[in-house]
Amino acid sequence: MEFVIETANLTKKYGNLVAVDELDLKVKADTIHGFLGPNGAGKTTTLKILVGLLKPDGGSVNVLGQDIGWDKPHVRSRIGYMPELPKLPKHLKGTELLDIYGRMYGMTKQAREKQIPKLLDMVGLKERGNDLIGKYSKGMQQRLGMAQALLNEPELVILDEPGLGLDPVGMVEVRDLMKEMAKEGVTIFLSSHLLHEVEQVCTHVTVINKGVAVASGTFKQISAKVRGPLTIEAEVDKLSEAVIKKVKELPFVTDVSKDGKKLLVEVKTRDDVRSEVSQAITAGGGIVIDMNLKGESLEDVFMGLLAKRKKKEVVK
Repeated sequence: MEFVIETANLTKKYGNLVAVDELDLKVKADTIHGFLGPNGAGKTTTLKILVGLLKPDGGSVNVLGQDIGWDKPHVRSRIGYMPELPKLPKHLKGTELLDIYGRMYGMTKQAREKQIPKLLDMVGLKERGNDLIGKYSKGMQQRLGMAQALLNEPELVILDEPGLGLDPVGMVEVRDLMKEMAKEGVTIFLSSHLLHEVEQVCTHVTVINKGVAVASGTFKQISAKVRGPLTIEAEVDKLSEAVIKKVKELPFVTDVSKDGKKLLVEVKTRDDVRSEVSQAITAGGGIVIDMNLKGESLEDVFMGLLAKRKKKEVVK
C-alpha cells in the first residue's frame, strides 16, 4: 500500500474547543514522518484517534489500508504505539514488563522468549533487562518504551514526543534507534515539537497548527512553500569593498550587507548558490572562513508556515 495513514476531514471537539479541525493527513509507507506543531496544536489528540483511544466526531480514518475503529483489534495489533512520557511500573524488571505486554498481544511463550532478548539488544538494554525499571534513566525508559512498541512486530509505529525530557545524549540514542527501526522496514509516525531532532531523522514532515494541516510533504517540498528570501551568511577574512562589489555582481543577489567579518548575502533563488558566492568572495580577495544558509532550516520553515497561517487568520 502507498499510504499507511490517511485521514479526511478528521474532526475532534472537546466542548467548544476544536482540537482537530477537518484534518487531511497522508503518511507514506517506508518513511519516517514527522508530525510537527506547537503545544495545543492537536498532535496528541490525532495520535490517540489513530490508535483507537479516542473516537473522532467527524471525518474518516484509514490505517494500514482499513478504516480504524473500536471493533478492529486486528488492525490495531499491527500498530506499535508509545505515548508521551510513558509511565512504566518501577517495581518490574524490563524483561517482565515486555513479557506482560507480549501476553496481552497474544504472543506464545516461545515467541516472547525469542522476541524480547532481540528487542532489548536492539534498544541497547541487553545487559539491563533484569534490572528494575525504577533504576533506569529517562533515556533507558524511553528505549524500553520503544521496545514495547516493537514487540508485536508492527508495520507502523506511532511515537508521541519520544525525545521529551531527555538530555542530549538520550536524544541521540532515541534518534539512532528510530533510524534502526526504519532499516527494519517499519514506518514511523513521529509527533514532536523538537524541530532540530525531527530535522535529523525524518524523511517527510506534516506541520499542524490549531488542528489544521498547514503543510505536508518532504522537507524540500514544504520549504518551497515559504517564499521568503534566503540569506547566505559568510564569515570572511580580509572583507573589503572589493569583495562586496564582486558579490553584488552575481545575478541572483538582491542585497549585500556587512556585520563585522560577516557578509550577509540575500538571494532571490532557492537553489544552493553558496559555491558561486564563495568564488566571488575569493575573486575579490577575501578568504571564506565559514558559510551557512539561513532560511532553509526546519525551524525557519516551521516559523514561516505558522506566520503565513496567522496572516491568513488576520485577513479573515
